[in-house]
Amino acid sequence: MSIYVVEPEALIEAVAQKFKDEFPEIKPPEGSQFWKTAFFKELAPIDSENFWYIRCASVLRKVKKFGPIGVNKLRKLYGGRNRGGPGLNHSAKGAGKIIRVALQQLEDSNLVMKAEKRGRVVSPEGTSFLERTAHSILRK
Repeated sequence: MSIYVVEPEALIEAVAQKFKDEFPEIKPPEGSQFWKTAFFKELAPIDSENFWYIRCASVLRKVKKFGPIGVNKLRKLYGGRNRGGPGLNHSAKGAGKIIRVALQQLEDSNLVMKAEKRGRVVSPEGTSFLERTAHSILRK
């Protein structure tokens, strides 16, 4: 219950730092510093050395909060507005490869597991990892 009490930004920053230090399975894929996060974006993320860890932490938090969840629903959550010329804005989805590879790396580190025909859920190890991190933030 404590991941809902902690500020999301603080939790994601702390989890991203732990990913960087403690999880060798989670690392940026080759060339990911050039990937845009959606087709309607003009540039790749500016903080390219920490971006991958922050996105993996954010995906883990969203899977915990909304799970069981699939890649397409996560694409909708990471989407934004697409301004295609004159006229009204339309919603657009985020990049699927970033989410897919992040979920695969989280599965390799035993933090996320597949639910049969329903998507992905956080494993018991992932839940305890998130709870311990949130508890350490609350103690500070």
